[in-house]
Amino acid sequence: MAGDDLRVPPGPGNPGGLVVPGSELTERFSRSSGPGGQAVNTTDTRVELLFDPGASTAFTPVQRRRVLRALGESLVGGQVRIVASSRASQLRNRNEARERLVALIREALMPPPPRRRPTRPSRRARQRRLDAKKQRGQTKALRRRPDGEGD
Repeated sequence: MAGDDLRVPPGPGNPGGLVVPGSELTERFSRSSGPGGQAVNTTDTRVELLFDPGASTAFTPVQRRRVLRALGESLVGGQVRIVASSRASQLRNRNEARERLVALIREALMPPPPRRRPTRPSRRARQRRLDAKKQRGQTKALRRRPDGEGD
C-alpha cells in the first residue's frame, strides 16, 4: 500500500487537480494509545505520514512556492508530518492521515486574498455621523430633570 498515489481534487489555485506520487509519501506504523481494546497492544494502528513538499514533483514552481510559504512554520525538517491514531484500524488511520494531508495541500494552494484597498468615509457619511451624534445628545438631554435637581 505504500505505493498508492495521493489525489488532490481541483480547487482554487489548483484548477486541474494534482497527483502526489506514492513514492514521495513515507508512512510509518506504530502502536497506538487510542481505541482498539486488547488489539491495541498487538497491532500497529498509529500512522505517521511524512511528505516533503519542497522536493515533490507534483507541484508547478508557483504552486511549490505557495505551499512552502503557507506551510512554512508547520514544516519539520522540510517535511509535513501528520499523525493519525484515533481509529482502531490501521487502514482507517491511514485513510484519515491521507485525507488530512489532502486538505492541508488544498488549503495551502489557495491563492492569497486580494489586498484591501484603504478607503475613507465620504463627506456625506461624516456629516450623517455627526448629525446622529447630535440627535443622540439631544435625546439624552431631554431625559434630564429640567431644574437640575438630583444630579
